[in-house]
Amino acid sequence: MNNSCTFLLVILVLVGSLEMFNFCANPTNGFTLVPLTESNFELQKPYDIPLDQRYSFVNGLHHLWGLDYSSGVWQFEGYGFVPNGTFGATVAQIHGAAHGATTLILRIYDGDWFRHNIIHDVDMGMVTIFIDGVQNFQAKDKGPGDLYFKCGVYAAPTNISYDMESRWRDIKINNH
Repeated sequence: MNNSCTFLLVILVLVGSLEMFNFCANPTNGFTLVPLTESNFELQKPYDIPLDQRYSFVNGLHHLWGLDYSSGVWQFEGYGFVPNGTFGATVAQIHGAAHGATTLILRIYDGDWFRHNIIHDVDMGMVTIFIDGVQNFQAKDKGPGDLYFKCGVYAAPTNISYDMESRWRDIKINNH
């Protein structure tokens, strides 16, 4: 076998090996995009503040509150940013559960934009988190319920900064 054939064979074996381990796999593969329109938004508390002060959509950045689901496989995808100095804050969660109020709480504190995918397989009872395309977490959920994804910034019970902020863009909801 000549050198170029040997080299090609080695490359093919390496590519096949990488595919087997799903390096750089797109976590959205196999999901169908759910249209995200104004009718999907539910503006929540505080109700005593005018709408234009509690919701905006400017340059692709949303303040998004949720889309209910109770079965199937759902995915939240978005790019989030937590400025330096914000700490102890929850930036995303799956609200609702059979046991407790929340299935998942996510905190990130690094001052960089990050791609964030949360996959919730309600029927199998599993939650999987990808940060920048890398699976970082998988665990059993807390049971079915009236569920919805939330992103933004929420105070955690202890050790929080009092000036908290997060920014979001390219938010998508997918189901499978």
